[in-house]
Amino acid sequence: MAKEELIQFEGLVTEILPDARYRVQLDAGHEIVAYTAGKMKKNRIKTLAGDRVTIEMSPYDLEKGRLIFRHKDERPGAGPGAGARGAPPRGQFRRR
Repeated sequence: MAKEELIQFEGLVTEILPDARYRVQLDAGHEIVAYTAGKMKKNRIKTLAGDRVTIEMSPYDLEKGRLIFRHKDERPGAGPGAGARGAPPRGQFRRR
């Protein structure tokens, strides 16, 4: 028997909860609790409140989901290496 199809939704992280869980406001208006997917943990992808995310949910339980993708920030100056107050990126540390 084939595995059930998972449903994907997009939403906004509103709150970080204990135990690596997040409260997510879906674009449809519902609020759910989601946990981080294993690949995101493995690749050390951090998720903060205010991030746009993609959630994967089972059709059987629409109150819980798995956070599978964090969308890149579209704000200017918030890219990698922007640092605090628009400072130039730091150089690499030298190893001894």
